[in-house]
Amino acid sequence: MTEGFDFGVIASNLPFLLQGLGLSLGLTFLSIIGGLVLGTGLALMRLSGVLPVSLLSAGYVNLIRSVPLILVIFWFYFLVPLAIGRPVGSFYSALIAFVLFEGAYYSEIIRAGIQSVRKGQSQAAFAHGLTYWQAQRYVILPQAFRNMIPILVSQGIILFQDTSLVFVVSLRDLMTTSSIVARTEGRLIEMYVFAACVYFVICFAGSLFVRKLKGKTA
Repeated sequence: MTEGFDFGVIASNLPFLLQGLGLSLGLTFLSIIGGLVLGTGLALMRLSGVLPVSLLSAGYVNLIRSVPLILVIFWFYFLVPLAIGRPVGSFYSALIAFVLFEGAYYSEIIRAGIQSVRKGQSQAAFAHGLTYWQAQRYVILPQAFRNMIPILVSQGIILFQDTSLVFVVSLRDLMTTSSIVARTEGRLIEMYVFAACVYFVICFAGSLFVRKLKGKTA
């Protein structure tokens, strides 16, 4: 069934393809870190009980979640240089877009995680003289994050898949490098099968990890 196929093209272009994979993984990792920081802040703002702060957070989350990610990438690729008066490059524009986009999704996950912690925990923290922010930092968030780890990892898997959208700002991620090799070598099937296999292996491994985490937190 593989007669006429030349998978040797993968080996001959492997360094170039690994560069693309490295960009995809690096962008995923940095976006997760930034998204978690932003998402935590947004979730705490949403639950703060201060109406203007809560509405600001809710407005941001609802706005970002209503816009396609590819459009957010375009926005920051063109608008960030205009705002600061100098170019920032495709990578940093994409990273900013991913962090701001993922932060909105992570905030809802984190908000649900915080609300899943029994109210008695926060009441006990307040009884010991902790402020709202101290109670969140030392009592609520550690418990909430332990409960949220499986779904946070699942969102990270989705984020890794979404990095394929950075081709719109000329970044050479795994999908883009595979497409370049496919066109230059005239081996579309081989390269797209390779890309699909890499995405499958990484995402499937991540899903198995999520199942393991769910078993531990159950």
